Amino acid sequence: MGNESVDMDLLQLEGLKVSPEFSVPAFVLLLLIYIFIIVSNVGLVVLITMERSLHQPMYLLFCNMSVNDVFGATTVIPRVLGDVLTPMTQRYIHYYECVIQAFCAHFHAAVSHTVLIIMAVDRYVAICSPLRYAASRMVVALSVAAWTVALSVAAWTVAFFLIVILVGLSVRLSRCRRTVLNPFCDNASLFKLSCENVLINHIYGLGSGMVMMAASLCSVTLTYLKIAVVCLSSRNKSLNSKALQTCATHLAVYVILLLSGNIIIILHRFPHLSDHRKLASILFHVVPPSMNAVIYGLQIKAVREQIIVIFTRKK
Repeated sequence: MGNESVDMDLLQLEGLKVSPEFSVPAFVLLLLIYIFIIVSNVGLVVLITMERSLHQPMYLLFCNMSVNDVFGATTVIPRVLGDVLTPMTQRYIHYYECVIQAFCAHFHAAVSHTVLIIMAVDRYVAICSPLRYAASRMVVALSVAAWTVALSVAAWTVAFFLIVILVGLSVRLSRCRRTVLNPFCDNASLFKLSCENVLINHIYGLGSGMVMMAASLCSVTLTYLKIAVVCLSSRNKSLNSKALQTCATHLAVYVILLLSGNIIIILHRFPHLSDHRKLASILFHVVPPSMNAVIYGLQIKAVREQIIVIFTRKK
C-alpha cells in the first residue's frame, strides 16, 4: 500500500510533443525567447525604478505587469525546456510540484487581467479627472505611493484568492490516474486525475473565468469609451495625443492577452485539435510576456526617451 501511494504521487507528464530531430532547435528557440522575456521585463522594471521622471502611477503599474510576466514565463518555460530533451516515457513530476505549477500558471493569468483592469481605471482617472490625479507636487509624491500600492495590492490579492479556491477544489479530490495529458500542469490536469464527480470544479472554473473575463472586458470597454468622449470634446491636442498613445498601448497589450486566452478556450471545443491547444497553452505564457515589455518600451514616449538616453550615455 505504501509503494502504491508513493507511485500515485509521481505523475507522468506528457510535455511538449517534439520529434527527436527538432528537439534541439526547439530547445534553443524556447531558451532564447525565455532569456528575452527575462531581460526585457527586468530591464523595464529597473529603468522605471531608477528614473524619477517615470515615478508615476501609470509607469509603476507597468512594473506589476512586467513582474507578473517574468513570474508566468518562469512557471512554465523552464519545465518545458527540461522536458524537450527528455524522452516522453521519462517525464515525471511529483504531485505537489504539479499543484504548485497549476496554481502559479492560473495565478499569472488572473493577475494579468486584474492588473489590466486597474490600469484602465488609472488611465480613466488621469485623463477624465486630472485635478484629482495630480493637484500639486506634494500631492503627487504622496498619491503616487498610496494610489499605486493600493491598486497593486488589490490586483494581486483578488487574483490570489480566486485561484486558491480554484486549485483547492481540485486538490480535495482523490486520485485514480497518474498521467497529465498536457505540456505542464494546470487546474484541468489536476481534477482529471480523479474519478470523482468534478461538476463543482467545472462550475467554479467556468464561472470564475467568465466573471474575470467579463469584468476585464466591461471595465476596459467602458473606461475607454469615456476617455474617447473626453478626448473628442476636448480641444487640447497635446492631451488627446498623449491619451491616444497611452491608451493604444494598453489596448494592444489587452488584445494580445485576450486573443491568447480565447484561442485556448476555443480549441477546447475541438478534441481532434488537442495538440494545437497544448501548443497554444504554452504560447499564452510566451507571447504576451515577450510582447508587453516591447510594446511599453517602444510605444510610450517617456520610456522610449529614457532608453535612448541610457544608450547615448554609454556611447
